[in-house]
Amino acid sequence: MITKVKQIFDNSSKELKRLSKLVEEINRLETVYEQLSNGQLQAKTSFFKEELKNGKTLDDIKADAFASIREAARRVLGLRHYDVQLIGGLVLHNGCIAQMNTGEGKTLVATLASYLHALSGKGVHVITANEYLARRDKELMGQVHEFMGLTVGLNISQMDPAEKKEAYKADITYGTGTEFGFDYLRDNMVTSITDKVQRELHFAIVDEIDSILIDEARTPLIIANKTSEGADLFNISALIIKSFKEAEDYEMVSELKQVFLTEKGASKIEAAFGIENLYDADHQALLHNIMQSLRASVLMKLDVDYIIKDGKIILIDKYTGRVMDGRTFSDGLHQAIEAKEGLEITEENTTQATITVQNYFRMYKGLSGMTGSAIPSRREFQETYNLNVITIPPNKPIQRQDLEDMVFVDSVSKFRKIVEEVKKFYQLGRPVLIGTTSIEQSEKLSGILKGAKIPHQLLNAKTEEDEAKIISLAGQKAQVMIATNMAGRGTDILLGEGVKELGGLHIIGTEKHESKRIDMQLRGRSGRQGDPGSSQFIISLEDDLFHYYDETEKERFQAKIKANEENLILSPDPVKFVSSVQETIENMYYSSRSHLLKLDSVLDQQSKVVYSNRDRIITLPPAEIFDELLDYMENFINRSVGSYFSEEEEPRSPERLIHELSLVSIDLELSHDKIADFEEKELTVLILDKFQEVREFILSYKENEPLGIQLKHFILQHTDMYWIQHLDQLSHMRDGVQLKGYGQEDPYRLFEKEAFERFNELISKIESSVSFSFMEYLQSEQAAQIDSGEEDE
Repeated sequence: MITKVKQIFDNSSKELKRLSKLVEEINRLETVYEQLSNGQLQAKTSFFKEELKNGKTLDDIKADAFASIREAARRVLGLRHYDVQLIGGLVLHNGCIAQMNTGEGKTLVATLASYLHALSGKGVHVITANEYLARRDKELMGQVHEFMGLTVGLNISQMDPAEKKEAYKADITYGTGTEFGFDYLRDNMVTSITDKVQRELHFAIVDEIDSILIDEARTPLIIANKTSEGADLFNISALIIKSFKEAEDYEMVSELKQVFLTEKGASKIEAAFGIENLYDADHQALLHNIMQSLRASVLMKLDVDYIIKDGKIILIDKYTGRVMDGRTFSDGLHQAIEAKEGLEITEENTTQATITVQNYFRMYKGLSGMTGSAIPSRREFQETYNLNVITIPPNKPIQRQDLEDMVFVDSVSKFRKIVEEVKKFYQLGRPVLIGTTSIEQSEKLSGILKGAKIPHQLLNAKTEEDEAKIISLAGQKAQVMIATNMAGRGTDILLGEGVKELGGLHIIGTEKHESKRIDMQLRGRSGRQGDPGSSQFIISLEDDLFHYYDETEKERFQAKIKANEENLILSPDPVKFVSSVQETIENMYYSSRSHLLKLDSVLDQQSKVVYSNRDRIITLPPAEIFDELLDYMENFINRSVGSYFSEEEEPRSPERLIHELSLVSIDLELSHDKIADFEEKELTVLILDKFQEVREFILSYKENEPLGIQLKHFILQHTDMYWIQHLDQLSHMRDGVQLKGYGQEDPYRLFEKEAFERFNELISKIESSVSFSFMEYLQSEQAAQIDSGEEDE
């Protein structure tokens, strides 16, 4: 293991040496580009594009392209890329992750690779952690690209399709990962190719890549439609669940955030609804409703997972601490929370399209990213996205002092120490940023500081309207700011006058996060660009982190504890224990993401087949769509005959076969007894011979363009209807995968096998229903014309 780690760092070191030589080459070009007029510099973009057309590669022109964009940034923004920023840009160009410390100018780094790849004319997506940053980066860095003659777009929510289409046409498009993913899903629901907004997914640069590709990857992207079914049921379920007790009616696995009904709990539900067995197939919808109500009651916390604003549930992104406007929990969980909180129940969401974050970003031909905290997830980046992490040295040595963690026995002792430390720094005049993990925690600490008469600012999802003002004050003398993870990423806290001389910004972390990466981000708010600063975590064993840890292991550690008079743990080594807890939880979440990805890879493959077929249907000329219908009908006929003669499944009766064929206007003109005399091949030939009449009837409409368009809509409507049902089935199947794991067979293999069988059924349903429905439509149209003709006479 040690050898492997050493090899990784050796490789990173070798790569840096190689890139440093390229930086020297770019630096030699600097004097050449400095002497160009604005017009000559801007003309370089057209020149580079011409070079690429004539057979040169991006690697051939990268030194000149980097030198030109560096000079453009200097003229437009007054910012000149440092050598380490050039290295960062080269790392991005090579499709790797640049690990760069806070304050090293990652946003400026992105201009290098985004400009180079935009020259190919296929579009570059620059992905940010939130819409505020997307807007900021587009407005600021976009000036450099526009100066060089490139177009720059912004893709955010609430934009109409025409605006989005324009944004995607741009050479470089800024936006959030979720919005790009949702646009991909929406594009695969349109009924006309002109309604699609995205181009091919060419090259993406992801800022805060660990937050977007790892932290957010446990939640798939879902587009849902509204249904008002089950509102009353959620209220009834919420009332029943309120009386439930842990260990008696349900069991909870904290570390996995899962709940299970006990036998006693299931019996209470059965008694309440007057049913014999809650787990019968007939009660699947009720069981799902009950489980969502139980999750809402036990797992979802107010001011942690959501807030209530204007009588509505507003989601909180636990990794950024920000509100997620317009987002709702899916699959009935949102309605279950509304019932729990006594709010008006909104319409439930039914999944129409879904994709995991992992599978969306793996579709890009080129992918790269930047963050200050990629190293702890190096393995996952490599295994899931085939991305290597390269550590970029800082432009100036880090002056921040990271003090050893203080771990207390209980939260009362912890908060007492936090107040003591804040008072000390406040009296010195040094600014303090106190990081908390939730709104609930931030408000609790705010109350404690008020009691201690320490003036402070509070930044969380409830106060984000004042975010810019609060952040601008955070680095000033004697300022104290309490913040959720909102201040943990992408926030540049500038030091006020005289603060450097006092020692810079001090960070206090009040809880360790589930991931060490998020702790690194909080520490990184201090000590930017060689500034002085310090950080320390002051935590307790009563923090939320330890609720997710194995209870027996925790008790074993507690039994050995030796603490001082302040209840500060002295031994066994508390820092080592905390690190072990974080590692265990991080590994558990990694397993959870791997589990989701294994299951979703099946759905992903099926999605691509369905979406590819939809695209083909959308682009077919109206005349050719009738051939598609005939293919559907032939497939249906072959399936019907095959099922009639099948030995594996229950064979169809002659009556059923005759009825099915009549649905596509085939009359065999044979008695039931006569059909039994035929061999499979002989009967198939006879049926297909009869089908020729139907074929000619359908092809007679080939030049009828309005009817061709109508048929196209029929196919898309039936595809979408059955695809949505299929997604729902697979969702329930996924829920049961863990249970199947107790058997001897591999649960993933079983899921894949069952999903494949369901997918074949899906294709069969689409082809059959389109065939039946359209033949019925044609015959009704024909009958209407005959009636109309008779009336005219």
